[in-house]
Amino acid sequence: MNQEIIQAVLSLIDSIPFGHVATYGQIARLIGRPQNARLVGKILSQSELYGGKHPCHRVVNAAGRLAPGWEDQEHLLWAEGVGLKANGCVDLKVYLWER
Repeated sequence: MNQEIIQAVLSLIDSIPFGHVATYGQIARLIGRPQNARLVGKILSQSELYGGKHPCHRVVNAAGRLAPGWEDQEHLLWAEGVGLKANGCVDLKVYLWER
């Protein structure tokens, strides 16, 4: 993977404020690669390889759905005051980071 893209993604993830979320597609658009939401997800799934601790739990899909199989994500978001709707998704109208 291109190190510039990795750094752009992780730097942007690090700037998501406490108590807010962003979407994979939103991150892709903000780094100038609007068609690469899946690439953003891949980078985040391997973020521990790139050093540092990044708040990857603050990134959800376009519907507000959490990452499948990552039970800690809900707990990390809850600790920041991010609640989930009855369907288990983040309410993007309330918690989406507006940048």
